[in-house]
Amino acid sequence: MELHDVWFVLIAVLWTGYFFLEGFDFGIGVLTKLLARDRAERRVLINTIGPVWDGNEVWLLSAAGATFAAFPDWYATLFSGFYLPLLLILVCLILRGVAFEYRAKRPEESWQRNWEHTIFWTSLLPAVLWGVAFGNIVHGVKIDAHKEYVGGLGDLFNPYALLGGLVTLALFTFHGTVFAALKTVGDIRVRARRLALGLGAVAAVLTLGFLVWTQLDRGDGGSLIAVIVALVALAGAIVAIAAGREGWSFALSGVTIAALVATFFLTLFPDVMPSSLNDAWSLTVTNASSTPYTLKIMTWCAGIATPVVMLYQGWTYWVFRKRIGTQHIADATH
Repeated sequence: MELHDVWFVLIAVLWTGYFFLEGFDFGIGVLTKLLARDRAERRVLINTIGPVWDGNEVWLLSAAGATFAAFPDWYATLFSGFYLPLLLILVCLILRGVAFEYRAKRPEESWQRNWEHTIFWTSLLPAVLWGVAFGNIVHGVKIDAHKEYVGGLGDLFNPYALLGGLVTLALFTFHGTVFAALKTVGDIRVRARRLALGLGAVAAVLTLGFLVWTQLDRGDGGSLIAVIVALVALAGAIVAIAAGREGWSFALSGVTIAALVATFFLTLFPDVMPSSLNDAWSLTVTNASSTPYTLKIMTWCAGIATPVVMLYQGWTYWVFRKRIGTQHIADATH
């Protein structure tokens, strides 16, 4: 296996980590409107991810940085062609972080309500747009012989990509609902279980349609295995949450997300961005990669830094592993 193949796999792993962790982050943000009934319950939901949300975004920075360094042509075409959607995601992530930090700085209900609205919308929009972006990457976009995207903004919102956006929104919200059930106690935990059943059913229907379409469009034997794993894991997650086994359900919903990302990258390889105009103009792991020397240095750096990052992030989750409920909110008004 060549180093550019290794880095294609590593970037897939980074995106898997990001969607697994940030997925339930986005889901919790959406649940502040779907599940929480009052300010105290919204605080409970926000507090479940309070210690970890910013660490989860490290995976996005790592994935983008690795793409820039390992596959500069892929990075250039992706971020120029998808400029407006990716800019909107970036703005949402910035505002979302500000909302988490500033929401409790003042006691006025209007102040906190406005920041809560911000948390909801800046969680929902990226959850949709990431699916749209990856749907386009997998399905193929208009790339010319100079490795430049020559389509328009409207081309990115095609039926396949929009279905991908609905799939990621449904899966992330289901993932977040299971996480809420896993991390809370009392009535909110019970309602999270019930809501997860409905969301799981919606996610299952959307995911089945999207993965079948993906398999018929560009799939092979490897991607078929990933598709089957995703669907079986999602069914298992729904069964587990119905039985009150939140831990198993959360693990299986995470497997579903991982298998979805695996399906994306397995259908792509050896391309990194297929061209819908001419297969010969597609960006591949070979024609879009950096030099072997660059990839060699990156491999050494990643081999040293990655285990350290994973250890301290795992330690953070262990420290803040206990459940919380409204009884732990000392003053629901401030």
